[in-house]
Amino acid sequence: MADDWNTDTGEAVYRSRDAVKNLRVRVRIERVTSTTALSQHLQQQVLSQQDRGAIELETLTSQGNTGHNEEELVVGWQEKLFSQYEMDLFQNEAVCQTPLDRQYHTEVKALNRGKGRRNLRIFTYTDHDRYTNCLAYQQLQHSTDILTTAKSNPTFLAERMASMRHRRQDRHTMDSSVSKSKIINWEPTEEFVKSSHVVNNAMQTMHIMGDLGPPGRLGQKENECLLVTIKTDSNGTVIVKPDFNKGREPYRIVTEGEKKEVWRLTVENVSKAMKPDDKDREQKIYKDLHARHKDYLNSLLGQDFEMPPAGILRYLMNGEIVSAEGFEYDNLYIHFFMELPNNWSSLPFQSLSGVTQTCRTKTLGRENVAFFSYPFSFEAFYMSEKESEESLLQWPVLYFKVLSLDFWQRYRTEGYGYLLFPTIPGKHIVTCHTWRPLQTGTVSALRRFFIGGSPELEDFSYVRIPGTFKGERLSRFGFYTETTGSVTFNLHCIQQSRAFVDATMLKKRRQRVFEQLGGFSQEGAVCSILEAFQRARRKMQEARESLPRDLINATSQLQMESSA
Repeated sequence: MADDWNTDTGEAVYRSRDAVKNLRVRVRIERVTSTTALSQHLQQQVLSQQDRGAIELETLTSQGNTGHNEEELVVGWQEKLFSQYEMDLFQNEAVCQTPLDRQYHTEVKALNRGKGRRNLRIFTYTDHDRYTNCLAYQQLQHSTDILTTAKSNPTFLAERMASMRHRRQDRHTMDSSVSKSKIINWEPTEEFVKSSHVVNNAMQTMHIMGDLGPPGRLGQKENECLLVTIKTDSNGTVIVKPDFNKGREPYRIVTEGEKKEVWRLTVENVSKAMKPDDKDREQKIYKDLHARHKDYLNSLLGQDFEMPPAGILRYLMNGEIVSAEGFEYDNLYIHFFMELPNNWSSLPFQSLSGVTQTCRTKTLGRENVAFFSYPFSFEAFYMSEKESEESLLQWPVLYFKVLSLDFWQRYRTEGYGYLLFPTIPGKHIVTCHTWRPLQTGTVSALRRFFIGGSPELEDFSYVRIPGTFKGERLSRFGFYTETTGSVTFNLHCIQQSRAFVDATMLKKRRQRVFEQLGGFSQEGAVCSILEAFQRARRKMQEARESLPRDLINATSQLQMESSA
């Protein structure tokens, strides 16, 4: 008969849209003795031999199966059933200290005056009982978790989760007086772990217990056994351990002590099913509720989509500094900031600079790569004051500087680079190559290695075109540099302007110059093409001005004669 047991005692998770107060569980326990085992064996033989006619099976049942050897009870959610120990305890009013104890004292007195309690061995611990706290529950579970035939040792994760304390989802304000210099505790004590690491859940628990003591000796704590644990939360999740039998074999319970007894445990869900009419009515109520909630959210949001004012273009970028590779030293971090050209502006509270965390490199192939995954966001507005053919849209630029940190907390400059904001909306993956100023000689290299530090740029904009430059040619002759590594960016760009909506509604074929360029409706190469065209035009004008006037008149006369 060893195979006629259900050994799958793991917990089962259910999802219910019904109220948990409608949950009903039927629990049945039965002591297994030699007489009952023989009776069941004979019953199976009788049922298999159908050709011998009907036999009264009640004659094969032992007369010893009284209420002391078996009990079946239907328990509701958070229904309090007192054990014999609690009945004896709460009869004395002197031991009642809390309001819950005094309430139980009143209920026990009412049960004694009335018809008595309907349970004998099966009782419950509700979520309000002091026995359902974490410590008592762990001791109870370790001492009475005897449903499985083969006992297994708890895993490392189970032990760590058991040491955590449970509490409700309460928000606590942080004390601003606490120093934030030590963010990471590298050597936490056991008390620190227990006080800081919290399982933040809001689940209600109910335990269905069984008093498996011998008849006449009920009410002893050492004979209490945990039969079923039921947990639920506000999202409709119901966790049952062990799972409902659902027609399978019963669970086996083996008591501890000198006289080991075997009990059968059967758990069934006997909640009333909802009628089809009630289910349809509930679906209509849910649909009406969702429709009203949707209307409420729409009223909060409004019908008008937020748009920038006329003549202003909004540019939003959600970016990420993905990685940096190819640099000489380890422990890299990046310092970056935005530069806004003329006619560009940003929000007053928006920060235009940032610093990433220090990251160690990881060898991938032949390169050492530092993965930052540092997010940043930026929002800017463009407004043209006047429109002319000579004016060109200048894009915002992101300048960045890669630095490394040595063992003595000294930094070295590893490279400079810049990123021109994309002109096309959407996703862009951009890799920017960097360089650093180089000071020739062995002394500079030794100073960089032993002392730290390196030549730096006073103006970051010198990486591209200095902001103070006003000439026609920028000469960098004699400026020594060294190519270092590269930095990868992941950018998501969004553009918003009334020009897009107006052009779609009015079907305009041409727009203002700044709307065409500022609206980012052209390709990214438009700016470079227009810049090259203007440079060529300027050179032609300068060449014509430098030629002698007689040669110009002769050239014009030849052109007129050839045209004639």
